Amino acid sequence: MSYDSDESFLGLALPRVRAALDEGRRVLVVTGAAKLAQLREALGRDAERIDSRVPTSWYDHPYRMLAAYHEYTRGRRTLVIGEPSWTGRSRRQVRELIRCESVINAALSATAVIMLCLYDLRRVPESVLHYGPVNHPVLLGSDGETASNRFVEPHELVLHDDRAPLPEPPEDAGTFGFTARELKRLRQHVGDYARAAGMDRNLITSLVISVSEIAANSVEHGAGYGTITMWVSDGELICELADPGGSLDDPLPGYIPPEPESPRGYGLWISRQLCDLVDLRAENGLLRVRLHLSMSS
Repeated sequence: MSYDSDESFLGLALPRVRAALDEGRRVLVVTGAAKLAQLREALGRDAERIDSRVPTSWYDHPYRMLAAYHEYTRGRRTLVIGEPSWTGRSRRQVRELIRCESVINAALSATAVIMLCLYDLRRVPESVLHYGPVNHPVLLGSDGETASNRFVEPHELVLHDDRAPLPEPPEDAGTFGFTARELKRLRQHVGDYARAAGMDRNLITSLVISVSEIAANSVEHGAGYGTITMWVSDGELICELADPGGSLDDPLPGYIPPEPESPRGYGLWISRQLCDLVDLRAENGLLRVRLHLSMSS
């Protein structure tokens, strides 16, 4: 939903919120304080019937945002109006938020949700606006709804750096091999390395759990063994797990939560929730899963 003034924002959002409330839908609005206040004022007494969240925290971690939307909409008829802030983000953070805006189409496909993504044409960078028609099957503007002829299915979306080779680890990176019988020792090794590197103790557990999940996948579904390489770069601790028998069968690996009764699919999902970035490459029979986690919270 693109708009270029406060009036056009209200003209697009207000009737859809009112219609959703009339249909008995739960309404969630994630936008800045000024626009939220404008919408609440226009709704009058109905303003008490909408939920709201702060966009800076809601969109801070794109993977957790996916989980939050999934949890909010599960089993409910819902209208969601969402507007992230794009300023102050690194190139990598913008890329991952664009990706997650695409993945939402698949993550919420089985839910009874109507979702409107807001784009303020006065503030959103051109590089982000380019992906509006790519990530959204229907476009909403002052002329109404139109099907996007540029829409790309989430599993087919390719963003910058997606196919670039991963940078090689530095020469002083630590490398450790593991098998099924060495997973406990692997967890201990990762924790010791992180502590020695100076990682915030509150984050070490997240790192150890993430590594353990990926290593267990390698043992159970891959070659049965693998290697982990660890190093510190630009304030992050980076762990790469290499599995010589791994493959990428899931077109959206780790982006969509597994069903509660599913015995598989939790490893990458958990790692994406706990880490700042998860990069995957599958080449020549070798699956490389690279986990990034900030050294401090």
